[in-house]
Amino acid sequence: MVAYNDPGNLVLRTISRRLRLVIPFVMIMCLGFSAWAQASNGFDLSVLAIDRDEILAGGPPRDGIPSIDRPKFIAAKKVDYLHDDDLVIGLVRGGIARAYPARILVWHEIVNDVIGGDAVAVTYCPLCGTAMVFARKINGKVVTFGVSGLLYRSDVLMYDRESESLWSQLAMKAVSGPAIDTKLVWLPSEHLTWKAWREKYPHGEVLSTDTGYKRNYQGEAYAAYFASEETMFPVPHTRKELSNKAWVVGILIDGKAKAYPISDLPAGRAIEDRLGSQQLLIRYDADKRYPQITDRKGKPIPSVMVFWFAWQAFYPNTDLWRP
Repeated sequence: MVAYNDPGNLVLRTISRRLRLVIPFVMIMCLGFSAWAQASNGFDLSVLAIDRDEILAGGPPRDGIPSIDRPKFIAAKKVDYLHDDDLVIGLVRGGIARAYPARILVWHEIVNDVIGGDAVAVTYCPLCGTAMVFARKINGKVVTFGVSGLLYRSDVLMYDRESESLWSQLAMKAVSGPAIDTKLVWLPSEHLTWKAWREKYPHGEVLSTDTGYKRNYQGEAYAAYFASEETMFPVPHTRKELSNKAWVVGILIDGKAKAYPISDLPAGRAIEDRLGSQQLLIRYDADKRYPQITDRKGKPIPSVMVFWFAWQAFYPNTDLWRP
């Protein structure tokens, strides 16, 4: 038995009393850290190129929306899971034409692919309506992107698995981590109906529903959201020239942004315009839901179909074309 007047016992009793005070504090700190880690999905947000308060948890954890890292493709003539008016994102590289259906992208948001020898990321944010394709070779190294579960101005924040830097789709750059402020290379792609793509590329390849995940690819995910004018998350710079979810075609040239409302684009003919140093031709086929922006020689210019609220949130000084 240890006597109470034993110095060693006195030390133990002192430590015990202090631990009774310290342990709850440590538990509170751990819970606070856990909540912070959960809110940030485990990403280091200590150094950012954007406002920390504008980064929000979208709901799913990191990779809760799984990217497709080993995509499989089938011949266009064998596709039986698409409707004529389904939207697809078309990409042509190295003479290979591929279609990435929106009804698959909505469940995965990122497809890491190699097409025509080029490593690309096909990205999709249902909240902004944005499908954009980027090169995955960055600073000489090929990276693989995943879905962070975080949002910035209602738009998906991707992350690369090599450095765990966060990347903004619409800002087209890294906003945290070792790659901070590194810009993405935006590649031209096509946004059109399945029927229009199939007729244009009858020998093309289409992303298969054999993704390795069980999802309802026949369902209409986000149907209620698309039908509403409400945004799911707040954004700044709410310019009122158009309704929140008016569709515009957004382009960015020489650091200058411009938006073309599809409801105002004339049917059956191209319009001429200039942005920065570039002369442009803009066409929109309403039946095919197919915008095309090229230079005067017909070379495609990267563009994105996007909800107005999202485009003006990222580019508050954007020009807005009006007829």
